[in-house]
Amino acid sequence: MWGVYHANGGIVGELAYVVGKLRGTAHCALCDITHGAVRMKPAFAALQQRCPVPVRLVHLNERPPELAKVSRGRTPCVVGESRVGGRAVWRELLAPDDLERCAGSVEAFETALGAALVAPDG
Repeated sequence: MWGVYHANGGIVGELAYVVGKLRGTAHCALCDITHGAVRMKPAFAALQQRCPVPVRLVHLNERPPELAKVSRGRTPCVVGESRVGGRAVWRELLAPDDLERCAGSVEAFETALGAALVAPDG
């Protein structure tokens, strides 16, 4: 699984996001779920540990090309990647609105993700 933030990574990207957040011009619902004021929320780190598949978190400028195509214009989001016949198959699990409804709650995120994983098209 891939969680894609609605922000660039690196020093410049992180600084731009923090300044934008303080000014009210930048927002990322996935950031609100995974991080507190300064670092990753312990509850999210625990979720990553107990999840049966790796949960990779990436910024816009860190996405592999195939993930960039799937998530273009749809961030923040969570995308599932599976292999079928040696090919990657991508499926959006949580859209920006789904993450927004979590309102920064790791527990709400876990519930939404669980529901997405058992959805008929998954």
